[in-house]
Amino acid sequence: MRNLILLFLMVAFSANAEVDLVTVKKSINKMYLLEKGKVKKEYDIALGANPRGHKEQEGDEKTPEGRYILDYVKEDSSFYRSMHVSYPNKRDLENAKNKGVSAGGFIMVHGQKNNLGWLSLISQNFNWTDGCIALKNSEMDEFLEIVKVGTPIEISW
Repeated sequence: MRNLILLFLMVAFSANAEVDLVTVKKSINKMYLLEKGKVKKEYDIALGANPRGHKEQEGDEKTPEGRYILDYVKEDSSFYRSMHVSYPNKRDLENAKNKGVSAGGFIMVHGQKNNLGWLSLISQNFNWTDGCIALKNSEMDEFLEIVKVGTPIEISW
């Protein structure tokens, strides 16, 4: 069944589509997949529980802001599928070091908590992550099908 859904999504999105940028607008809880500057897909997202401002340290529940790379896929986590955001970068590490704190890390685009996907109708209406970007599980399947490792992600307020 999952393969049939993925095949449908691939055909619907177009085999020629190549997402070359992912943008996140934290102020409106939206993620956009772009191809050559044109929005190809839009998602409603959940963010860190304290979304305003740039992530400065581990545990602040903020989603980072800036330009990063989606650098690897992780299938075996506490959440339904995920793709890693390359936070922290050199500047993030330097800022945290200057403040005497850990920058944190392991920021992901991911689905729902394992075995709780059915709650997404409720959970996606709140910012509930520790700083990650959350999608519904079906959207995470689609995201991983059309966004390739190495794609830049720009996150802003």
